[in-house]
Amino acid sequence: MKLYGIPNCSTVKKAREWLAQHDVPYAFHDFKKQGFEQAVAQQWLEQVPWEKLVNRAGMTWRNLSETEKAAVSNAQAALTLMQSNTSVIKRPVVVKDHQIIAIGFNEAEYTQLFQKQ
Repeated sequence: MKLYGIPNCSTVKKAREWLAQHDVPYAFHDFKKQGFEQAVAQQWLEQVPWEKLVNRAGMTWRNLSETEKAAVSNAQAALTLMQSNTSVIKRPVVVKDHQIIAIGFNEAEYTQLFQKQ
């Protein structure tokens, strides 16, 4: 299992702490240090709508110009934005066997997901 995010994100910190406290093994992929491969981004966009992956409530989105925001109207435009600015991706994204199993952190959702392991 792999958890994608950036280490200084408070939501990613909560998710990592929860996983550690519950002895759930995972590998951490730091978008800032390791980048975000286009092939992975395309896989994700085949699994979930771009609207779930682009964090339109975050500071990164809010700091975009209105023109930049308006340009993100489909999966291809979202892919371009996510590649150029990984901070706009909702975090964390948890992937197991190339399938997204969680986006963001919700303690109840994590409890349900990982109690089976």
